[in-house]
Amino acid sequence: MSTDPRRAGFLATLRAVLWSFIGVRKRRDYHDDAASLDPRAIVVAGVLAGVVFVLVLVGVVNWVLP
Repeated sequence: MSTDPRRAGFLATLRAVLWSFIGVRKRRDYHDDAASLDPRAIVVAGVLAGVVFVLVLVGVVNWVLP
Protein backbone atom coordinates (compact mmCIF):
# COMPACT_ATOMS: atom_id res chain seq x y z
CA MET A 1 0.00 0.00 0.00
CA SER A 2 1.12 3.48 -0.77
CA THR A 3 1.05 6.28 1.80
CA ASP A 4 1.20 9.05 -0.81
CA PRO A 5 -1.21 11.91 -0.13
CA ARG A 6 -4.18 12.14 -2.46
CA ARG A 7 -3.37 14.35 -5.45
CA ALA A 8 -5.72 17.18 -6.34
CA GLY A 9 -7.42 17.30 -9.72
CA PHE A 10 -6.62 19.75 -12.48
CA LEU A 11 -9.51 22.07 -11.59
CA ALA A 12 -8.26 22.34 -8.00
CA THR A 13 -4.79 23.07 -9.38
CA LEU A 14 -6.17 25.72 -11.73
CA ARG A 15 -8.11 27.32 -8.88
CA ALA A 16 -4.93 27.49 -6.76
CA VAL A 17 -3.00 29.04 -9.66
CA LEU A 18 -5.71 31.63 -10.28
CA TRP A 19 -5.76 32.55 -6.58
CA SER A 20 -1.99 32.94 -6.73
CA PHE A 21 -2.38 35.39 -9.65
CA ILE A 22 -4.39 37.58 -7.29
CA GLY A 23 -1.88 37.03 -4.49
CA VAL A 24 -4.36 36.32 -1.72
CA ARG A 25 -4.20 32.91 -0.02
CA LYS A 26 -4.84 31.70 3.49
CA ARG A 27 -1.89 29.99 5.13
CA ARG A 28 -3.96 26.86 5.72
CA ASP A 29 -4.96 26.69 2.02
CA TYR A 30 -1.32 27.15 1.01
CA HIS A 31 -0.26 24.20 3.16
CA ASP A 32 -3.12 22.06 1.84
CA ASP A 33 -2.10 22.92 -1.74
CA ALA A 34 1.56 22.18 -1.08
CA ALA A 35 0.62 18.73 0.18
CA SER A 36 -1.81 17.80 -2.58
CA LEU A 37 -0.86 19.56 -5.83
CA ASP A 38 1.33 18.03 -8.51
CA PRO A 39 4.18 20.37 -9.54
CA ARG A 40 3.80 19.48 -13.22
CA ALA A 41 0.11 20.33 -13.12
CA ILE A 42 0.93 23.66 -11.47
CA VAL A 43 3.34 24.53 -14.29
CA VAL A 44 0.82 23.57 -16.98
CA ALA A 45 -2.00 25.48 -15.28
CA GLY A 46 0.25 28.51 -14.76
CA VAL A 47 1.34 28.60 -18.40
CA LEU A 48 -2.27 28.20 -19.61
CA ALA A 49 -3.53 30.91 -17.25
CA GLY A 50 -0.69 33.23 -18.30
CA VAL A 51 -1.41 32.72 -22.01
CA VAL A 52 -5.14 33.32 -21.49
CA PHE A 53 -4.38 36.46 -19.45
CA VAL A 54 -2.11 37.88 -22.17
CA LEU A 55 -4.62 37.06 -24.92
CA VAL A 56 -7.41 38.77 -22.97
CA LEU A 57 -5.24 41.86 -22.50
CA VAL A 58 -4.39 41.95 -26.21
CA GLY A 59 -8.05 41.51 -27.10
CA VAL A 60 -9.14 44.33 -24.79
CA VAL A 61 -6.47 46.67 -26.18
CA ASN A 62 -7.47 45.84 -29.77
CA TRP A 63 -11.12 46.39 -28.90
CA VAL A 64 -10.52 49.74 -27.15
CA LEU A 65 -8.04 51.07 -29.72
CA PRO A 66 -9.47 50.07 -33.10
